[in-house]
Amino acid sequence: MSAINKEQPQGLEPKMPSDAARARPSVVALASPQLLGAGLLLLAAFVAVFWVFFSTQLKWALDEPADWGHTLFVPAISGYFIAIRRQDLLLAPAKACWLGIPLVLLGVGAYVATTFGPAWFVLHHNARGLSVGLTLIGLALLVLGTRITKILLFPIIYWIAFGQSVSERLLQLVTERMQDWSAVGAHALLSITGVDVERSGNVLTVFVNGVATQLNVAEACSGMRMLVAFLALGVAIAYTGLPKTWQRVALVAAGIPVAIGVNVLRVYSLGLLSLWNANFAAGDFHSFVGLVWLVPALLLYLGIMWFLRNLFVEDATRKPAENSGASSAS
Repeated sequence: MSAINKEQPQGLEPKMPSDAARARPSVVALASPQLLGAGLLLLAAFVAVFWVFFSTQLKWALDEPADWGHTLFVPAISGYFIAIRRQDLLLAPAKACWLGIPLVLLGVGAYVATTFGPAWFVLHHNARGLSVGLTLIGLALLVLGTRITKILLFPIIYWIAFGQSVSERLLQLVTERMQDWSAVGAHALLSITGVDVERSGNVLTVFVNGVATQLNVAEACSGMRMLVAFLALGVAIAYTGLPKTWQRVALVAAGIPVAIGVNVLRVYSLGLLSLWNANFAAGDFHSFVGLVWLVPALLLYLGIMWFLRNLFVEDATRKPAENSGASSAS
């Protein structure tokens, strides 16, 4: 009788859903067509509200492709960062967080002030970009919650940091010093190889049969503004190719000396080419030379990544040895 009583509740007992089954509704809800449609409408409204920023950025990218053309591809890279975390996004619960409301209000208010404010206010493209990013983070918090926003935070920051043109004033704070280093390095290399050259500030003067040809490093180093594109590429490679945080930081930091070194070689090659034709030192040819030098720069960068990845290799024989020692001791 007791056996029957034990078996009967077991047969009538309802099966509890597994953890995977409980997670399934949130996955379906996150990937539902209704949510995708609402997301597209929200995206369209977002672009419409911040149209001045997006249209200005698009114009600059198309007008100056050598310097800011990479900003057209940064949103796709950010989208790739999100795609590789797709599984985490689908499993994370979407729960509204009201802390996003003050961020949205602050972002929209700052954007209106930096776009339509008085002349004495900070009417600046980069200030508008920061406002757009702040609003986007606030919207993610408000609609999707903290856990999903934590996953989306790096792609959003990456897009805001590298997806907009940097003003000339801010860029000169970095590139002016780098141009000085490029001029000094190129002058040293040209002198070592026997070229008659003089340096006055950022201007190199190459003498060929008594004829002076000037190479303005400040003009020839317009490719130094590609430093932003190079750092954007470095951050993307570090994020996707290296597992540890210190490796990623080291690889991104290595982008600055690599950019300086490659630019020294670029100016040096322009100085050598000016020995044959002075027109090589000016015009659009220096931009072409800069693109050519990006190939060895990228290879060097990948070599540094390989070095960092293999700098410390975990000893695979150590754990089995420790386990065997522990078992023998027991």
